[in-house]
Amino acid sequence: MTHLRAGEALPPLEIPVTRTLIVAGALASRDYQDVHHDAELAKEKGSPDIFMNILTTNGLVGRYVTDCFGPEAVLRKVKIRLGAPNYPGDTMVLTGTVAEVEGGTARVDVVGANGLGKHVTGTVTVALAEEAGA
Repeated sequence: MTHLRAGEALPPLEIPVTRTLIVAGALASRDYQDVHHDAELAKEKGSPDIFMNILTTNGLVGRYVTDCFGPEAVLRKVKIRLGAPNYPGDTMVLTGTVAEVEGGTARVDVVGANGLGKHVTGTVTVALAEEAGA
């Protein structure tokens, strides 16, 4: 990836936000908060429906970056901040821009937007394939 340079946009990734994705992500990350799997209890707590947890979002951001840079790329640091909730029936579109390339490492600014606005913003530092083992 020697051609990689700051300012380069990564291809977008559309992720349908389904009930299955939300519940499976919560269970896989051992997050048993009712707002991630029980619509009625989520509504009682003021949410219109269940919503995605931060650990699922974090995993999807990591997947997005490694899909873009290849299976041998290694995530070194992931910093995210949540915004608008991801509810079932929406689509989150992840986009990224290379902010910096130094040696075998790239820093990527990532945004995940849905119908309500920005669900996630963050920065991912990734070791590129040829440097991942170093």
